[in-house]
Amino acid sequence: MKSNLLKSFRLTLVFCVFFSVFYILVLWLFAKVAGPNGGNAEVAVLDGKVVGGANVGQNFTKDIYFWGRPSCAGDGYDATSSAGSNKATTNPEYLKEVESRIDTFLVKHPYLKREEVPADIVTASGSGLDPDISVASAYVQVKRVAEARGMSEEAVKAIVEKVKQGPLLGMFGPSKVNVLKLNMALDEKAD
Repeated sequence: MKSNLLKSFRLTLVFCVFFSVFYILVLWLFAKVAGPNGGNAEVAVLDGKVVGGANVGQNFTKDIYFWGRPSCAGDGYDATSSAGSNKATTNPEYLKEVESRIDTFLVKHPYLKREEVPADIVTASGSGLDPDISVASAYVQVKRVAEARGMSEEAVKAIVEKVKQGPLLGMFGPSKVNVLKLNMALDEKAD
């Protein structure tokens, strides 16, 4: 009986180590072969300096920049606290928060009506780290950004069009705009 228990314990220990290492190795190899950038994080570089991770949102608040989605991750875009708010869409506290975000957005975008504010620009993503906004969210900000930069709306919209990403493989998901890449393209144009 005792020898069976010892054998079982050793076998369990060997399988735990083997499958833990094997599983991680398989995931690593898959990321190296099939993942973007060979499984490495995509960093955004401007003027030779790394300015951020292209796959993690950042908080832009200046009028010369496009704004991303709100974040409920920690103090905002904190990868160590990645999570949504866990509040239902019918939660009065959540609804008040979204209404407040709409009011704040409209202060800087007085040319919009309340119903023209895209939902994704006033609601946080599930992770709180989403780096992308919808194309509609980019378009409604074009006028503000153009005025703040002293550019024409057509020029700013052309930059949005250049940075816009279509659906994955042309059919999965919506078109989107990476906010960091868009703001970097604007800064490069200004140089």
